[in-house]
Amino acid sequence: QVQLVESGGGLVQAGGSLRLSCAASGRTFSSYGMGWFRQAAGKEREFVASISWNIGRTHYADSVKGRFAISRDNAKNTVYLRMNSLKPEDTAVYYCAASATTWGTSSGSYVFWGQGTQVTVSS
Repeated sequence: QVQLVESGGGLVQAGGSLRLSCAASGRTFSSYGMGWFRQAAGKEREFVASISWNIGRTHYADSVKGRFAISRDNAKNTVYLRMNSLKPEDTAVYYCAASATTWGTSSGSYVFWGQGTQVTVSS
């Protein structure tokens, strides 16, 4: 099993930046694909970004491409989401997730989920 804990959320002005962190338990972190998803109030959970377990290949949602960057530090068992040029529509609870088999964009591909961290972007 893998346990995930997100941190780094908060309140930020439009145009500002935040870096989210997701700390994973266990010594098998490096073998998992990792994804970030978000869920805004009144909306379904949506894909944000993902990164592979091997050489750091990535996917990004069109809505965040060019503004967000996902990365991982396997030595620290941590995956990051750097968010720049934040917009009010980025306001959501952000969740990290882990998959032993994929680094895809579908939430159904991920088995392990964190508790979420709130990101609020004011105008």
